Amino acid sequence: MNIKYFEDTDTAIFEFTDKVVKETKEITENIIIDLDDSGNIVNITIEHANKNANIQEFSFKRIYKESA
Repeated sequence: MNIKYFEDTDTAIFEFTDKVVKETKEITENIIIDLDDSGNIVNITIEHANKNANIQEFSFKRIYKESA
């Protein structure tokens, strides 16, 4: 997974795979998702990311399943 932030346009792109985009859906005016031919998410684009996604602060946490 890659996250790209373009400061000049305040756009964040979350890239989940490098598969070919088959369909693009506008979820809201500022959120767009790209899907592959199986309907899986390839990318999510967030316009006006500072306002809409608080892109100034980002963290990643992996939550592991507890073993019994």
